[in-house]
Amino acid sequence: MRKLVPALKPYSAHFLALIVFVYIQVMTDLQLPDYMATIVNKGIVLQDNSVIRTTGLQMLLVALLGAVCTIAVSYLASRIATGFSTAVREQVFTQVERFSLAEFNQFSTASLLTRTTNDIQQMQMVLAMLLRFVLMAPIMGIGGIIKATHSAPSLTWLLALAIAIMLSVLTLVFAIGLPKFRQVQKLLDRLNLVSRQLLTGLRVIRAFHAEAREEQSFDTTNRDLTRVNLFVNRLMVFMQPFIMLLFNITALAVIWFGAQLIDREQLLIGNMIAFMQYAMQVIFAFLMVSMVFIMLPRAAVSAARVAEVLEVTPSITDPPDPKTWSNKQRKGKVEFRNVTFTYTGAEEPVLEHISFTAEPGQTTAFIGSTGSGKSTLINLIPRFYDVTAGSILIDDIDIRQVKLSELYERLGYVPQKGVLFSGTIRSNITYGAPGINEQKVQQVAHIAQAQDFIDATPDRYETAIAQNGTNVSGGQRQRLAIARALARDPDILIFDDSFSAVDFKTDAALRAALRKNIRDKTVLIVAQRINTILHADQIIVLDKGKIVGTGTHAELLTSCQVYREIAQSQLTDEELAAAEKKTAQHVTTSKEP
Repeated sequence: MRKLVPALKPYSAHFLALIVFVYIQVMTDLQLPDYMATIVNKGIVLQDNSVIRTTGLQMLLVALLGAVCTIAVSYLASRIATGFSTAVREQVFTQVERFSLAEFNQFSTASLLTRTTNDIQQMQMVLAMLLRFVLMAPIMGIGGIIKATHSAPSLTWLLALAIAIMLSVLTLVFAIGLPKFRQVQKLLDRLNLVSRQLLTGLRVIRAFHAEAREEQSFDTTNRDLTRVNLFVNRLMVFMQPFIMLLFNITALAVIWFGAQLIDREQLLIGNMIAFMQYAMQVIFAFLMVSMVFIMLPRAAVSAARVAEVLEVTPSITDPPDPKTWSNKQRKGKVEFRNVTFTYTGAEEPVLEHISFTAEPGQTTAFIGSTGSGKSTLINLIPRFYDVTAGSILIDDIDIRQVKLSELYERLGYVPQKGVLFSGTIRSNITYGAPGINEQKVQQVAHIAQAQDFIDATPDRYETAIAQNGTNVSGGQRQRLAIARALARDPDILIFDDSFSAVDFKTDAALRAALRKNIRDKTVLIVAQRINTILHADQIIVLDKGKIVGTGTHAELLTSCQVYREIAQSQLTDEELAAAEKKTAQHVTTSKEP
């Protein structure tokens, strides 16, 4: 919770002004019954019109001052609550941006969305009510009790009884409601998850005619949320009538017992009226507190959920004493030294004793069966995860010893799934290099083989891209993602199975363009198709998280059984024979004196 407090610090002056206005507002409200008692006792009973006029004018001026203070309190409370929620929302967003993939695994996407939107909205709403009513309620309650006791001491027991009953009911409601509010937020997470899954997987759902099953899943979650919300709302619905009933019974009791005291000339009628108004103010103060307390458990749960995100310490951060690469060092050499990596909570390592060097100007490819650890290995370079043992070096400096921002400047990363952002083709290409010129934009689009489909659209580079690039094909997404990585002109290019959605012709043209235009770069490619990596300078074969072969395509066909099995499943006999012949010629040449 301490992470949320700094968001209120910029509003210290507003808070002090709010306290002043609240105090003046309460004092004016507490003064009005005294004026009413004076008008009744000295003006109406004694038939003194001058007292009525003078006191009535004073009463009017005090009421106007109270109205101005009420407006000021509402404005300041709204300003503080809105500013607080804005600051917390920004904190959460910034914190999530710092998360590594390990931290993302702690929270689902649906849960993070709920915490950033609904949870913070709950906190804002309750904070505004706390500032407007809860600050006022204690002053109003204590002041009202003192004033009521002064007006009619013999009726004070009625007020004490009403307060005791109300506090007992509030305590009971609070004890029942708190667990339910926690349940509501969890069910909101679940509903967001189901809804997001339904919307993102709509095509698959329709293709497998699973609409009924998904509707049932949504309906179950929706009904659970509705059921708990109904229970919570019934609590709230019960509270207001109960308070109003208590309000009216107290007023009736004051009139009943006050009339008897007036009859015995032990109480003035004006004092009884003042006592009644003070009693109503005290009960009204507790009514306001009760309404806040009904919402407070849910806000407390929301605050805890938001604080849970803010209190996570990212496992991957900048080092305290970072190193930096000099201009002479910036070549792009990537070296893995005996790297082992194990996911949190896993019993076996995903990668074990991985060592290799990727030189600048060369293409290093990774291939292996599904689950062999190819993508995990690639994700270690941008520090999406940190190695469990060993080290990864770029130009002879451990990547854990440099700032993340400096590391990312040297990398061009194309993920397995081409992620695009809502905007235009141009904004997506220039996403990592917003300052590049038009010539550079067209150049990288041409290299990525995206120029043809861009030219086929009416608006070309200004063509709108929907969220996640849903209005373009998978191959087009991948080509735009490749263009985005090339636009940064990085030293190291990482392609995580980034050619899988393009056809063989485009794949060949894309690889040829890359070889021609990025000769000085270090290129790392994860691939499923052997055709994609045929001409790689170094192919590393992974199996069950270990390197089982290293070499060129032709060399691995004879030296690595795992690679040969993959090749036999993808290449024709003629292609295999040609590769074997090339290997034999290379061996013969190397033996000649």
